Amino acid sequence: MYDYIIGQVTRVTPEYIVMEQQGIGWQLYTPNPFAFHVQKESLQVYTHHHVREDANLLFAFKSLEQRELFRKLIQVSGIGPKGAMAILASGNPSQVIQAIEQEDEVFLVKFPGVGKKTARQMILDLKGKLDALLENVELPSGEDELPLFGVNPNKHELEEALLALTALGYSERELTKIRPQLDEDYQLSSTEAYMKKALQLLLKQK
Repeated sequence: MYDYIIGQVTRVTPEYIVMEQQGIGWQLYTPNPFAFHVQKESLQVYTHHHVREDANLLFAFKSLEQRELFRKLIQVSGIGPKGAMAILASGNPSQVIQAIEQEDEVFLVKFPGVGKKTARQMILDLKGKLDALLENVELPSGEDELPLFGVNPNKHELEEALLALTALGYSERELTKIRPQLDEDYQLSSTEAYMKKALQLLLKQK
């Protein structure tokens, strides 16, 4: 229905961004909202319109390849839009594609909501069908790197990242485990940087 939107980002929240276009504010759900920044300059995002009985949602992606990978993922039984967003938020979709191609279930079950059965289904449904994306897929990454919580000068950014990760489906127990490492990394200063670091740690944990 909608292929893309060109507009100005006017708000960024842990779950979605708001993009204004011709006087309309579009609520757009995206893998990593903090890869976007409130700005006067216009930018283009590719969209996916998702309709279900209790919701009518627009998902946004910085590249066409990201959107196509999202659409492939939600075709897999057991993976809904929220699960696909959590996988894309890992920041390394090529690693996800390689895991599918190499039938690496151990890596795939690290994502929220992906158990052994779903990982096996991903492999069965998508292996051999993602080659065209492997060279081009690139996740939103800002100028800063990402992370998560702690008592430090960037506490606000940590808390924002935590909220965004919770929205993606990560549990409080999982996030509590990695909090000390994030607190001690004073090179992290932006919400996006905290998220990236946190996601790296989460994928190494399981």
